[in-house]
Amino acid sequence: MRLGFLLALAGAAIRGKLTQPKGKQPALEMSDHKLIALDGDEPTRGVLNDARLAGADMEATGHFANPGLFLVDPIHTKALHVYKGGKRFTISYWCATCSIRTYTPGTCVCCQAETDLDLQPEN
Repeated sequence: MRLGFLLALAGAAIRGKLTQPKGKQPALEMSDHKLIALDGDEPTRGVLNDARLAGADMEATGHFANPGLFLVDPIHTKALHVYKGGKRFTISYWCATCSIRTYTPGTCVCCQAETDLDLQPEN
């Protein structure tokens, strides 16, 4: 194998504005306005399609499957982050009733109420 190919498989991070075009894959809009489509495991897709994150300044860690498609690392690696006010946040979801935190949107595993988006600042 060529060294360039091996480096392409190594982890990378991209950052841009999360867009969620209707009927298309979520994407990051880069500073040059180029769109890079995002995909990942099912829980990651849940985060990428969460309307509450539309327009967020987001960083994704993973690798390029091809020049226009970035595959985000699995949800358990916490590969998606949001930036607000110059600070980096981990994306999480919280049920205030049951005090249960998850990393993908949906209903609480206990009470079945919808979980709230709860960005956690990183140190």
